[in-house]
Amino acid sequence: MTQPTSAPSDEQLAIDQAFMQQALQLAQAAADAGEVPVGALVVLDGKIIGRGMNAPIGSHDPTAHAEIQAMREAAAAIGNYRLVGCTLYVTLEPCAMCSGAIQHARIARLVYGARDPKTGSCGSVIDLMAESRLNHHTEVAGGILAEECGSMLSRFFSARRASKKALSSKPDTAE
Repeated sequence: MTQPTSAPSDEQLAIDQAFMQQALQLAQAAADAGEVPVGALVVLDGKIIGRGMNAPIGSHDPTAHAEIQAMREAAAAIGNYRLVGCTLYVTLEPCAMCSGAIQHARIARLVYGARDPKTGSCGSVIDLMAESRLNHHTEVAGGILAEECGSMLSRFFSARRASKKALSSKPDTAE
């Protein structure tokens, strides 16, 4: 499993938590739009240069994950597809597609909130970030505000299941 190179200092932890709070706000905006609540930020030199929230459902785009959206905006902001020296904050452990994009963009550090036991590619299902045969390795710090991030996802999916159940239990009035 990918491990950070060292435990973050108290100062770094406070910075990570502050940026993760902002990513959580983007995740809430995604939920409000009917998307799976995932939010992401790209930070360079302490400044946010890219923001993203999940949008695959509304945009009919399977690549419109929060991480991809944030990296696209960041790349446009700096005029380079390489995001060297950047940190990506995301509320959910990235999938394989996003992990590949993170590596191709040369993101220096990834900070995520909740683990993803179904599609997580930073140690939960597979660990692309630790794959020695790949030519770039991003430092990973997981579990930042994990409870808040995970609770938001749990509430979203519980509400969605309840809504589907309510719809399926309605009597058919068509004749």
